[in-house]
Amino acid sequence: MSEQTSSAGGSQTTSLKIGKKAFLLAFFILLGLMTISGILTRVIPAGSYQRVAFEGREMVVPGSFEYMDATPPAIIRWYTAPFEVLAAEGNITVITIILFIIFVGGAFSILEIGGVLKALLLMVVERFRHRKYLLMGVIIFFFMFIAAVLGIYESMVPMIVFIVPLAHILGWDSMTGLGMSLLPLAFGFSAAVTNPFTIGVAQSIAELPMFSGAWLRILFFIIVYCLVFFFVRRYAKKVEADHSRSLVHREDETVRALYREMADEKTEDPRTKPGMKGAIRWFTLCMLLAIAFIVVTARIPALSDYAFPLMAFLFLIGGVGSGLMVRMGGRGVISSFSKGMVGILPGILLILMSMSVKHIVSTGGIMDTILYSAGGLISQTGKVISAYLIYLLTLVMNFFIGSASAKAFLMMPILTPLADLVGITRQTAVLAFDFGDGFSNMLYPSNALLLIGLGFTVVSFPKWIRWTIGLQGIIFLLSMVFLTTAVLINFGPF
Repeated sequence: MSEQTSSAGGSQTTSLKIGKKAFLLAFFILLGLMTISGILTRVIPAGSYQRVAFEGREMVVPGSFEYMDATPPAIIRWYTAPFEVLAAEGNITVITIILFIIFVGGAFSILEIGGVLKALLLMVVERFRHRKYLLMGVIIFFFMFIAAVLGIYESMVPMIVFIVPLAHILGWDSMTGLGMSLLPLAFGFSAAVTNPFTIGVAQSIAELPMFSGAWLRILFFIIVYCLVFFFVRRYAKKVEADHSRSLVHREDETVRALYREMADEKTEDPRTKPGMKGAIRWFTLCMLLAIAFIVVTARIPALSDYAFPLMAFLFLIGGVGSGLMVRMGGRGVISSFSKGMVGILPGILLILMSMSVKHIVSTGGIMDTILYSAGGLISQTGKVISAYLIYLLTLVMNFFIGSASAKAFLMMPILTPLADLVGITRQTAVLAFDFGDGFSNMLYPSNALLLIGLGFTVVSFPKWIRWTIGLQGIIFLLSMVFLTTAVLINFGPF
């Protein structure tokens, strides 16, 4: 596809589009999950725990479970659920995610068409052209560290739109870009050291000293980082040697041509254009402010809910301001924003479908029943097996409930006395919960953030699973080894 060059040194099209094939594959996978969820509401009896308010959240009361009479949602509601979530409890989160996608998609398109993205990427590439695997290691560590220590996940997803183009200019592909951003972000969240949303909340409910037992989690984090880095590095070297070996070689064709043109030294350098320096400074300032706010709010629960929308807002004003500074004009900015928004719109339907899986199960009243039944099974097992079952239970619950803190308030009041009953430490139960919470986020299509991340690229969900499943298996076994170790050493303080 030929590209016209804009006055700002960019192209008249945006690479931020969801491919038809990737969209259809994700659509039918989610449609199947919605159907399975609906069937489960007719197979599993409804039940409920009593709940009490604790630190502004609802927490279940152990031993209060009761089966109840409830009419499962009608079959037609299995398929209207994506629209029902817009008016259901927690709809603010859904609306925020939709606005987030629109803002980021539109702002990215302005930056790309205006030439600002190319200018930013060229600055990074010039500095690290001969040390690109060092740059890869630093980027992966940054994403893992900020998730493991500060618990920042959702707010960093917009950075994917910069890492993927950077990967292309450095000679790799879209999959490598995701491996440098989305993959370590999710793995860092689960390989938590002081993550306030997994470790912090879970230890608080289990009445453990805050962030105690960090030494074992630090060791786990280091091993996971090494695994992720060498996994991505090995794949990138293979793609660099022969692009036809890329898992998304065909899908990447248009994007690869666009960024190859960007990297061509013969093309005009957009940094010489009028207003470009100011545009770069303005957008960089907006991003630094966003990251600073995110870091601060990560330790202030009352403000943490604002981090995600603020990141999107600052991304928007950074993009719009930069576009005006490079003299795109009001019409040019609006036109570019519209192109980005249209390109990413199909992702909104996928997000609504992914959110509807939890809505269907919650409407059927079977979430607590699953937790109650699993708790009964755990109470009858030995120490090591019980730790494994807590891990597996969290993996199952993570399919329906993406929020780490929401899962902690639901599960930890039940898992804490269960840990005491079977003879494992509460710290081990927290560790099992933590392991089960995050890694599977990169596998479940019910996770909206996974779909957002993939939606910013040409990578389809099946291709993503094919690439990451081996690493997921290794991490799963590693988690089992660490849980076994925690049980054998009575990982504590208690």
